[in-house]
Formats: sequence, structure tokens, C-alpha cells
Amino acid sequence: MNARTEPAEGETGAVARPPLVRELLLVAGLFLVYKFGRQLATGHTAEALHNAQRVWDLERAVRLPGEGGVQSLLLHGDTLAHLANTYYATVHFPATVAFLSWLYLRRPAHYVWARRVLATVTAAALVLPFTFPLAPPRMLASTGLVDTARVYGPSVYGPPSSDHLSNQFAAMPSLHFGWALMVAIGLIVATRSRWRPLWLLHPLVTLVVIVGTANHYWLDAIAAAALLGVTLAVIRPPRRTSTTARHDGPVIAAAEPEPVLVGAAR
Repeated sequence: MNARTEPAEGETGAVARPPLVRELLLVAGLFLVYKFGRQLATGHTAEALHNAQRVWDLERAVRLPGEGGVQSLLLHGDTLAHLANTYYATVHFPATVAFLSWLYLRRPAHYVWARRVLATVTAAALVLPFTFPLAPPRMLASTGLVDTARVYGPSVYGPPSSDHLSNQFAAMPSLHFGWALMVAIGLIVATRSRWRPLWLLHPLVTLVVIVGTANHYWLDAIAAAALLGVTLAVIRPPRRTSTTARHDGPVIAAAEPEPVLVGAAR
């Protein structure tokens, strides 16, 4: 995200930047909902472990690659496992904050769209643990997977029985992956650099990390991608402007009317 990162086809129609204080409160609320909302569905240990076995068996039945294959790549040395745990613990929130901050400053219309999408995905993702609590693969002995955070550090979770800051039985969908994918999509849509597809490396690395550290199943990421896809189909990005060249002057961007964004209200 630098000075060479321009809109895909000229700036979108002139859109007033939303009031900063209000947006700070809204974004802070989004993160608080993510952090504390899942605690409402804590407990249900037996059900969460039972569902974990069902998800594991389903993945094997449909011949998804084993999560152990990814983890084995990280266990070649302590350094890789430690780096993966650090990425899991430290990149998720700062990357999303940086993404929203840049859009707010440089692409206000895209910022409003991205914030609405993230808020909708997060709210929808908080519903599933009430109906389908799911323990992560690191808690399921039959997977044979290592809890890399506990063994190699750093860990963001404590023992499930005493961890009052997070709900560890809310593995599906993976908002780690869902948010990372939205960051990449948002930057690809909002910019026109020929290198913008490289933003997809963020969700790709995130996927390797969440699976390799045994914090999520493949199906957690698939569920997050599906939820994001449905949300993006409803909440559409701002339209790109067209450019018209004048024979006696410079190229002038003709802004289209601001589109109506369908979805959650500001």
C-alpha cells in the first residue's frame, strides 16, 4: 500500500470520508464483538469434541488432504513452528486495522464497503458456535496433531477450563482466514497495481498457519470463504469510474453517481 497503489480505473465518485470518531467507535466495536462475543457460547465441551470428530471424519470421507501434512512442514524445526505461532498470534488484528486505516485515508468509498462486509461476516460467524460448538483439531486426540503453540510458543490461549478471554470451542468458521481473505480482496478491488494479486499471499499464509498449528480444520476455512462469498454477493463494492480523454486537454475522470451499497447500515 504505497503511492503507486492507485484505484483500478480512476477514483470512485467523490465520497465524503466518514466522521473519524464514529468510525473509530464502530471499528472498536467490531473488534470487541469478535473478541468477546464468542464467550456467550462457552462450555459444551463434550458436544464440541463430538462435533470435532464428525468434522474430522467428514474431511476424510470427502478426501480432503490431512492437516497433518501441513503441520509436518512446520515441525522440521523449532523455528518454523515458532514463526507460525507468532504469525497466528500477532498478524491477524494489526493487518486488518492497517487495511481499514489505509482504505479510510485513501479510498473512503471502499472503506465503507469493507467495514460493512467485515461487520456482517463477523456477526454471522458468531452465531454458528451456538448451534455447532467445535473443538479445534489440537484438542482431538485421534488427529495425532501437535498443539504447536503449547509446545513451541507463543500461545494466545490458556487451558480451556480457565480461559475466560476466548471461546476455544468456536473453531468454525475461521475468522482468521475470513478476515485475511477480505483484506486481500479489498486491496485487489481498491487498487490497480499490476502486483495486487500478491495480496492473496496473506490469506494463503494464514491458511497454512491456522491448519499447520492445529487451530483449525480445512472446513473452518472453507466455511469462512463461503460466508464471505455470500456477503460479498449482497454487499457490492463501489463502482469504478470511467475515464474519458479530451483531444484538447488531459484525461479527466468522469465520476459515476455513488452506488447504493446493499447490506448492513453504517
